[in-house]
Amino acid sequence: MALPYKWQWRIDKWKSTVRGFFGGGDEQPRPKLCPACGTLVGIGATRCHQCGANLRFSMAAITKQVSGIFGDHAAPATTALLIANILMFAVSWMAIAAQGGGGGTSILWNMGGTTSYRLGASYGPAIFYGNEWWRLVTAMFLHGGLLHIGFNMMALMQFGPALEELYGSARYLFIYVVTGAFGFLLSAKMGNFSLGASGAILGLVGVMLAVTSKRGGSYMREVRSRLISSVVILFVLGFSGVMGMDNSAHFGGLVAGFGLGKLFADRQPMNGAEQKQAYALGWIAFLVLVASFVMMFLHYRDPLPGQ
Repeated sequence: MALPYKWQWRIDKWKSTVRGFFGGGDEQPRPKLCPACGTLVGIGATRCHQCGANLRFSMAAITKQVSGIFGDHAAPATTALLIANILMFAVSWMAIAAQGGGGGTSILWNMGGTTSYRLGASYGPAIFYGNEWWRLVTAMFLHGGLLHIGFNMMALMQFGPALEELYGSARYLFIYVVTGAFGFLLSAKMGNFSLGASGAILGLVGVMLAVTSKRGGSYMREVRSRLISSVVILFVLGFSGVMGMDNSAHFGGLVAGFGLGKLFADRQPMNGAEQKQAYALGWIAFLVLVASFVMMFLHYRDPLPGQ
């Protein structure tokens, strides 16, 4: 059966990207764009004549290759975050199933506290007294059930691509990680056991509120009004206690996102210096993610609190 054109294009893109990592690439050599500043450079050039960036080994070049795996046109960082959340949900379910749980309708809203704790849920005593700071990051990739991850991933795909296009993938990833971690920091300070991507998603909402506050016009006012209404409803539901929402994580993510939205210029990087700064922020966020998951797996079998 022939694949749809979109998927055939994506597979060809993946093959080209993988070949690029091992020194391959397109069969016909052609001029290329500097990944740092966008200047057109020659076929055999290894360094940009405009900004001096290394076209093969710079952070910009590596980031370009990595983002190509997910498709340059399709919000690669948002796609990667979506995949990571789904994979961690699958890991959580398999871990519970290995212990004889996860059956029936429990997968809808109850994935098990013990497994979630071992996989890096946010918990104040473990963070502040056990120095398990990676939980501030790993917790945003864990969810309590299918309903939980379903609502969060729908919200991620609603807000993520537009903001990634606005800020660029590198700064967008930095915003996502920082706002999510700040939300769980506040949540842990309040003594909550918490998990989920909603703190980071509220961070994206906070960024959008900051953007609309910096731009005039009736459309921006309408978007801002809708966002504020949605946030108010979310916090009212959280205070009602009906759905077990973590208002502390939501508030922390929202405030952090609003602050970063005010700090960052709401546009793509415009020159080589801004590109380098953006890629540095993106790689810091990526390395923090990797380090956090490594620490989580290294400590997976540590004794539970009280044991």
